[in-house]
Amino acid sequence: MRWIRAAGRGLLVLMVILTGYAASGAAPQGRAPDAGGRGPMTLATAGDLTGYLGRVLEGWNRSHPDERVTLVELPDSADETRSQMITDLRSGAGRFDVLNIDVAWTSEFAAAGWIAPVDRGRFPLESFLPPVVDTATYDGRLYAVPYVTNAGMLFYRKDVLDRAGERPPRTWAELERQARTLAPASGLDGYAGQFLPYEGLTVNAAEAVYSAGGTILGDEGERVTVDSAGAREGIAFLARGVRDGWIPREALTYTEEESRRAFQEGRLLFLRNWPYAWAGASGSGSRVAGRFGAVPLPGPDGPGTSVLGGSNLAVSSHARHPESARDLIAYLTSERVQRRVLTEGALPPVRAALYGDASLVRRFPYLPALRASVLAAAPRPKSPHYEQVSLAVQAVVHDAMAQRQTPEAAVRRLADELAAIARRR
Repeated sequence: MRWIRAAGRGLLVLMVILTGYAASGAAPQGRAPDAGGRGPMTLATAGDLTGYLGRVLEGWNRSHPDERVTLVELPDSADETRSQMITDLRSGAGRFDVLNIDVAWTSEFAAAGWIAPVDRGRFPLESFLPPVVDTATYDGRLYAVPYVTNAGMLFYRKDVLDRAGERPPRTWAELERQARTLAPASGLDGYAGQFLPYEGLTVNAAEAVYSAGGTILGDEGERVTVDSAGAREGIAFLARGVRDGWIPREALTYTEEESRRAFQEGRLLFLRNWPYAWAGASGSGSRVAGRFGAVPLPGPDGPGTSVLGGSNLAVSSHARHPESARDLIAYLTSERVQRRVLTEGALPPVRAALYGDASLVRRFPYLPALRASVLAAAPRPKSPHYEQVSLAVQAVVHDAMAQRQTPEAAVRRLADELAAIARRR
């Protein structure tokens, strides 16, 4: 099963079969709203065809014939998906009842009043990996329920390191040394991530800043914290890699897919990517199948900090049947369905127990490393103006990596731009 990402989001979201939804966008037929808040629903999501979610929801529809859910496919582009969701939410049309949203959108949607708070006691949040719950909160309240999680990992060529008698790097210094020496000796480029100026670069930059002990925003976006030694160190690490050549300049054009292909085709020693890359690198036609591994991201002095990816399920403030919507979310986040999220959808589940299931670890050997990465991960900067924040980070960090601005000047510029954004509250 393929991993599917929304372009520019560094996160995994689903394109589902559009069943029973008219091209005009009219709401599906079903019972009229009732006083108990129960009846038919729509679930809006984005991405590409996977096949598994339709089967999962067939089970719900069989057991809830009066509360059937219709899957609504929005455009492949995450920006377009967000735009269509916001258009519906602003209009109050109520086409969408349950929204599968990028974890980075939760604060924006909650601050705007587009999604309704949910009762913490209704969902077994203590059974989830702890960091994922924070992505669903805003201003101290729960506004969504984690559905799929994700964390960046370091893929490495095990055969190359084994020949040199070396272990996977645990620090930036080790990664830099191996990328500068072992990679060219084997005819490889050293290290790449997602460095095109889009959401993926925001993620990579935030991981570098967080790993060095820095932050970008505080107090739900009201306070700018990026002008720090940690931020300068993190951005300098990325810029130095391009300057010194162990990050190829071509990587400045990479999204998830370009970087995955570079590793899978045997052109990279190290790759930062989401776990979805494991399936392709292990598949038929891969030049590195059976010759690579994955570990948590390194940091300056030890394990680094990944940014949390994934998606959350939220109830629209205009949902026609909010009680049914909340029950559907409980169903999709149950352990039974979460197991299918992994085994049929190849997506990282939010239920902690699944990461220790021996049968699953045999099928998905990266699970222990992924669990460690998620537990050490942090969300992207929270802000009601997240889109503007992300655009600023992308532009500034790309300039630093392209050697158009020093890391020190880049951090000062970013602090000024983020301060201007924060004043728009």
